[in-house]
Amino acid sequence: MGNKIAVLGAGSWGTAFSIVLADAGNQVSIWARREEVATAINERHENTDYLAGIELPRAITSTPDPEQALAGADVVVLAVPSQSLRDNLPTFLPYVDQDAVLVSLMKGVELGTLKRMSEVIAEVGDIGAHRIAVVSGPNLAREIARREPAASVVACADESVATMLQQRVHSPAFRPYTSVDVLGCEYGGAYKNVVALCVGMAVGQGFGDNTTASLITRGLAETARLAMNLGANPLTLMGLAGLGDLVATCSSPLSRNRTFGEKLGQGMTVEEIYASTRQVAEGAKSCSSLRALAVRSGIEAPIVDAVDEVVQGRLTTSQLMDAFISRDTKAELS
Repeated sequence: MGNKIAVLGAGSWGTAFSIVLADAGNQVSIWARREEVATAINERHENTDYLAGIELPRAITSTPDPEQALAGADVVVLAVPSQSLRDNLPTFLPYVDQDAVLVSLMKGVELGTLKRMSEVIAEVGDIGAHRIAVVSGPNLAREIARREPAASVVACADESVATMLQQRVHSPAFRPYTSVDVLGCEYGGAYKNVVALCVGMAVGQGFGDNTTASLITRGLAETARLAMNLGANPLTLMGLAGLGDLVATCSSPLSRNRTFGEKLGQGMTVEEIYASTRQVAEGAKSCSSLRALAVRSGIEAPIVDAVDEVVQGRLTTSQLMDAFISRDTKAELS
């Protein structure tokens, strides 16, 4: 087995995960959409656009040429925005080795099709489940890039592939656990972004820890309700890919989704926030997909419903908080 891994996407998480991979002993080639990002990585050993101030290992190189990035890679990591995956895959797939394992870092649900990212990879690439894996957990990019201790879940339907990947990504500061519950990891990762938007809205309005803790707890119950209905293992939602990811994303000012929510809570519009940052808040895109999934499944999802209403401009953030308080009360895990 070779030790070259291709990372497709030079955003903050793709770059941070490349550091993990290099620290774990792999040669890493990052495909960057923009040539100037690739040049900065190669010449300055820094991704100045997304992780300024963090020196990248010499084992990391970058190129805007997908064929060059993918040549000789037996593991391919996908780190593009969720909603652009389907459009990007045909560019990459001709150069992907027929036995390579594809690993999704993406945390979203596709608009329109309501498919998870692993399902999009399987469909577009006609690739079997044994070659598709996901990484999910508390993954705040800048902390991981600074090599602060962190743990995550590597999930694949084929346990032996999950174990192989666990060994390939285990670095001194990054501890991976294995799972076969790809579905649970993906729904946990997508849903927590929407809950983090909601928590951010509360923070932006000046509410404190009681409010945010209440929203995180209700968000976990809502995530579990939908994910378990769709076939997730409940233990996944209690672990790193569920509760762990939820707590980190909702609690940290480093979280793009929480920050996006805070700006909404402070009165900015979605359009104004998009114009002010190049970072993607996946929750703002996936909330309508998750809402449609909940409707299709007959699952009550008040947080996703309300966040989608705010993102669509049909509800203000103050109306959102009022709606939660005035809802009929039910048992804690209903």
